[in-house]
Amino acid sequence: MRYVKLGRTGLDVSPIAIGAMSYGEPDRGHPVWSLAEADARPLIRHALESGINFFDTANLYSYGSSEEILGRALKDFANRDDLVITTKVRHPMRPGSPNGGGLSRKAVLSEIDNSLRRLGTDYVDVYMIHRLDSDTPLEETLEALHDVVKSGKARYLGASSMHAWQFAKALHLQERHGWARFVTMQDHYNLLAREEEREMLPLCADEGVATMVWSPLARGRLARPFDQAKSTTRATTDGGYADLLYQATVDSDRLIIDEVGAIAAAHGATRAQVALAWLHAHPTVAAPVVGARTLQQIDDAVASLDLTLTPEESHRLESPYTPRHDPQAVSDPRELSRIAATIPGYTNL
Repeated sequence: MRYVKLGRTGLDVSPIAIGAMSYGEPDRGHPVWSLAEADARPLIRHALESGINFFDTANLYSYGSSEEILGRALKDFANRDDLVITTKVRHPMRPGSPNGGGLSRKAVLSEIDNSLRRLGTDYVDVYMIHRLDSDTPLEETLEALHDVVKSGKARYLGASSMHAWQFAKALHLQERHGWARFVTMQDHYNLLAREEEREMLPLCADEGVATMVWSPLARGRLARPFDQAKSTTRATTDGGYADLLYQATVDSDRLIIDEVGAIAAAHGATRAQVALAWLHAHPTVAAPVVGARTLQQIDDAVASLDLTLTPEESHRLESPYTPRHDPQAVSDPRELSRIAATIPGYTNL
């Protein structure tokens, strides 16, 4: 494994991160596609044995079960000092309860302790805001996050999907007040969703912020032929979430997916390896977050690090792309709800 620095920090991470949203007791969140502890542990162990040291989770995932499963496995299979663990805060953990979610000072300081308890560790390496909280002043959130770092409960801070101007404002406030700075941006980016190239990725490159890409395989669409795009269990049970992410781009997506298949065949590689190799070539991408549910998916992710695409192959993958709206750049849940309401059957917001 060839490790990389996380942005401008001195932290070494594997250029593959394992996304633990796929792990969680079915009675705590996603009963159809989340893996219970007995099934998740061999995957976490295999990732570690493959040299992966980067693991991403969130308090929301299976309402804490993901953190619990990941924490126990990492404690049993690895040395904590060799690991880089991220978790997130923002979404309601006690729906309907006052202060049960959001990014108020009370919520941030409470939820970091809850996450550390579930993970079984004294600190996380990167503590991330899962989205912005429009009901809390940004300064309140940023100061609370700064205090989390100064208390030793987190080494670094990260953010997730938002508009570039919002991220620029947050970075400015952190610099102005001398608060701990965001060092990562976890954003939605893949061959079928490249809107981040307009503003967010140039901003991250200029500010030295590393990106951790979620949905690097476009909900599995880039790992199989176009006609099988919705054949996965998750795609057929997510209440229309994939349709929210990938709307009205059928012709463009088909051309891109066909090129992924043709290039994979030419290299004797899998489609997933090609799609991930394309991401690795981007200078701001520190690591795609891979939600592996099989050993083969982990092996494909690792193998993608040894696959180098030619400029001509990259052009073939990129040229069919057409601009589209990316709803995950929207950080206000009320605005996202208005977008989601236009999609029949969407229930997973």
